[in-house]
Amino acid sequence: MERRRVVITGMGAVTPLGNDISSFWNGVREGKCGIGPITLFDAADFKASLAAEVKDFHPEAVIDRKELRHMDRFTQFAVCAAHEAVADSGLDLDREDRGRCGVMVSSGIGGMATTEAEHSKGLQRGFDRISPFYIPMAIANMAAGQIAIAFGLKGMCGCPVAACAGGVNAVGDAFHYIRDGYAEVMVCGGAEATVTPMAVGGFTAMHALCLAADPARASIPFDKERSGFVMGEGGGILVLEELEHARARGAKIYAELSGYAATCDAYHMTAPAPDSEGGARAMAEALKDGGLTCADIDYINAHGTATPLNDAGETAAIRTVFGAEAGRLMVSSTKSMTGHMLGAAGAVEAIITALALRDGFVPATIHYQVPDEQCDLDIVPNVGREAPIRCALSNSLGFGGHNAAIALRKWEG
Repeated sequence: MERRRVVITGMGAVTPLGNDISSFWNGVREGKCGIGPITLFDAADFKASLAAEVKDFHPEAVIDRKELRHMDRFTQFAVCAAHEAVADSGLDLDREDRGRCGVMVSSGIGGMATTEAEHSKGLQRGFDRISPFYIPMAIANMAAGQIAIAFGLKGMCGCPVAACAGGVNAVGDAFHYIRDGYAEVMVCGGAEATVTPMAVGGFTAMHALCLAADPARASIPFDKERSGFVMGEGGGILVLEELEHARARGAKIYAELSGYAATCDAYHMTAPAPDSEGGARAMAEALKDGGLTCADIDYINAHGTATPLNDAGETAAIRTVFGAEAGRLMVSSTKSMTGHMLGAAGAVEAIITALALRDGFVPATIHYQVPDEQCDLDIVPNVGREAPIRCALSNSLGFGGHNAAIALRKWEG
């Protein structure tokens, strides 16, 4: 089967660094930290007091107020980001075959805040008196469904749920769907809104979250003093198109998607396999899928959660795949700025990687202080770097042993 080429023509973002692509990317370039004290609920009695929250979010500017009442926060993030991405792409959907336009948007958990609120109502009033909108607000696929409804996209509509790898799965699955001839356009990405008591409490109970009170020493990937991740929230949406379809309408192109792979450790519910074989295999297979070699890659946007096991394991995986080439790679974790956006992380980081290729700018791993011999890579510490990068990888690794990687190329026309 002929493998068609796939490019990124539109982007939208709602993040802890800004609620549109321009402000978000400016924040990344400046090394801005989106982490601060939790404000979305009273966290006075919680061990984890910090989160990377979306700020000054006004979805009513995009979504009808009546519809907003029936959307969880994660869906609002996704729909707002999708409106920006579709507008940014310049697509005239009235001229498209909407049966050849689809949606693939991930969420790791779905409507957590809605579940918590409706459970409280059920305890007070009885569970047969909770909102009739509870289920369609809470289920994880509803962000994808609401985007399809908003734009009348009648092709495949799906929601890969793979914990923290889901965002890359959504982008990668959409990429393959176009590449293999099933669609011309896919709106894809991820959204998450889990700065809630149950989510923060649950991740704290499993010793996954950082308990530091100082935002500058909280989300510190690859630093020897790292102690856990900081909860983030938001959404990232990309518009992917078959290359000739994009060229025919004179679309601007951010970057080309070249390769994608997903693997599983098949080892443990939460811990990565000790040999990091699954993560290494995802990177190696993404390179192979894109017809790339290790020598082609200049930059890796790492999963880099700031947990002790993840960062050391991801370093080992990179060294397994790249061998002697690993020393020249630039590797950074932008979760140092955004926190960990769970099911949205891979999509937001795909956006960062595409913009890094476009602008020849490698984002920093901010707040890095103490080197770790187990994380002995060029992690672009503290200050971003101008660099002529040609190809890049973006990694995501999730609970359940899920691993995913995408390979992107700089678009040169």
